[in-house]
Amino acid sequence: MAIELGSVVEGKVTRIMNFGAFVELEEGKVGLIHISEVADEYVNSVSDFLKEGDTVKAKVISIDQNGKIALSIKKMKPQSQDSDRGFRNPKGKPAGRGEHRPNNRQMSASFEDKLSKFLKDSDERLTDLKRKTDSKRGGRGSRRSD
Repeated sequence: MAIELGSVVEGKVTRIMNFGAFVELEEGKVGLIHISEVADEYVNSVSDFLKEGDTVKAKVISIDQNGKIALSIKKMKPQSQDSDRGFRNPKGKPAGRGEHRPNNRQMSASFEDKLSKFLKDSDERLTDLKRKTDSKRGGRGSRRSD
């Protein structure tokens, strides 16, 4: 069976690196499962999820002109409809801006959501700080007349 884009292949993990795991496929070909494609959750170390000698099934996500094969275990699993990115409102439409979304306690927030919240909080804190320091210095560049 030829290795094609989108096909599911099975292979043996031959080497674990900081950035991913090399998998020996059929016909002596080797594919790479990048650390970002190992699991849906945050992966600090590939060796927490895979060990040398493990047999894994993965989806072929790309094959470049040099013949390098990129694999993904993460894309093997179907995305759940209530995942943070694919949340749908009661009418079945994707949630838009301003619509109710589950809070962080109900569902773990994605990195983008956490970053957005951090930037918003940071901006608010800087604005408050600037407002407080301006009032102590006379504010808005006003000068006292002699």
